Amino acid sequence: MHLFLSDTTQGPYATLPPEESKHCVRVLRMQLGDELYVTSGDGTMCRARVANPDPSACEVEIVERITDYDHRPFHLHIAIAPPKNNARTEWFVEKAVEIGIDRITPIICEHSERGVLKTDRLERIALSAMKQSLKARRPLIDPPVNLPDFLQNLNSQFSILNSQKFVCYCTGDERHTLGQLYTPGTDALVLIGPEGDFSPHEIAEVLAQGFQPVTLGTARLRTETAALYAVTALNFMNGEWRIEN
Repeated sequence: MHLFLSDTTQGPYATLPPEESKHCVRVLRMQLGDELYVTSGDGTMCRARVANPDPSACEVEIVERITDYDHRPFHLHIAIAPPKNNARTEWFVEKAVEIGIDRITPIICEHSERGVLKTDRLERIALSAMKQSLKARRPLIDPPVNLPDFLQNLNSQFSILNSQKFVCYCTGDERHTLGQLYTPGTDALVLIGPEGDFSPHEIAEVLAQGFQPVTLGTARLRTETAALYAVTALNFMNGEWRIEN
């Protein structure tokens, strides 16, 4: 199954953008009548066939349209302080999209060692991971935002009114796990701090905004590992995977 992106899939035909057209026609050597799948990233998956194998503007005919193709019962938003090594952020974005995520917000904290991030590159990585994992929903990658601004705009810019809010940090008393606090089917926002952890002031501000402190276990995890742990756990609790006997 080959999945391609198109700006729109509403009509009987869709045209692939130049890069997608080149990959379809020149790399995969798809010809007139060959079947493929197309999405605009809005959750609709279309089964289609090549109608005009133009390597610069390949036109496809929509044969079947499946709405809410990979609909999940909850919205998952991870706000993460990017690690110093940019490759680790890129790794997290790729794997989180493959597993299932709706929004990623890079946050800049007092102890952050990286304040500049190439969001356009992360968007390309997210798109590639979406196609590779055969998903029809394109996750939102926000530009970096300072933690105080993020907290100030939670209910407006970041629309988390109905979300359960969790924060993971290293210091403090014993805390509950995600499994003990999270209600399956509920939207979730998880805050992951930098390699130097949140400052005491930041923790106080986050908790004042109604975030519930959670532990991810006794192991000390890297920032991107902790974020991916949360993504995996929440998807699992929502029944995205089942262990077969």
